[in-house]
Amino acid sequence: MDLSSIYKDLSFVRKIMATWSNFGLQDRASPLIEQLNFFHDHTLLILTIIVTLIGYLIISLCFNKFTNRYLLHGQTIEVIWTILPAIVLIFIALPSLRILYLLDEINDPSITLKTIGHQWYWSYEYSDFSNVEFDSYIIPTNELEVNGFRLLDVDNRIVLPINNQIRILVSAADVLHSWALPALGVKIDATPGRLNQTNFLINRPGLFFGQCSEICGANHSFIPIVVERVPTNYFIKWIINISSSSLDDWKASIGLLNHLIVK
Repeated sequence: MDLSSIYKDLSFVRKIMATWSNFGLQDRASPLIEQLNFFHDHTLLILTIIVTLIGYLIISLCFNKFTNRYLLHGQTIEVIWTILPAIVLIFIALPSLRILYLLDEINDPSITLKTIGHQWYWSYEYSDFSNVEFDSYIIPTNELEVNGFRLLDVDNRIVLPINNQIRILVSAADVLHSWALPALGVKIDATPGRLNQTNFLINRPGLFFGQCSEICGANHSFIPIVVERVPTNYFIKWIINISSSSLDDWKASIGLLNHLIVK
């Protein structure tokens, strides 16, 4: 189920994954992860200022010879070191609450993707289309192509259009799993008997890698996630190529396809 069988030009695809030399966060690929990165930098700046100030005070106290034998209390400094941390916490809490509400907000989704975790593979279903569902297994190392990614590539990748709101419904068939894509800022638990949902939007095409983030058994490390985000016209070609739906089934989905084309 490779897009190369549908179109030849893959030059627009950018691979986003963690590498051995990547000490920071992965490249941002959605508005939500951009906000999370901004909050990370904002909080890191506050922590840097606090650590610098406290470190300076500790070093000063250790190396100076100032003393006051008659100092019992200081109301002024006590008020300052009580109020100042409260103000700092407000500067951290307000943007944090804003992002929490943004993460939980479900906008009008263009496509719904249903994901079910198994030991040890993922099942996907495009609920807006008829008969578009498949299982996604890791590709064994001895079957990898030259341009494959060891322990990260799968036989059937998720394909989604760019600049469209995507709703993902996540559950599990056996034990706890966690569907996570760091480049998108998505991490949602897959719980047996429970249906969790979240949404995301990717604003540029690329190839995004993730892994299960919940210890789920012996092969927990071997159920990766791969998402291809492509322009809408390529996504429609892919859907038509893999679908086994009849013409009558497709008439039910033509409205959604027209909606995607307009967007």
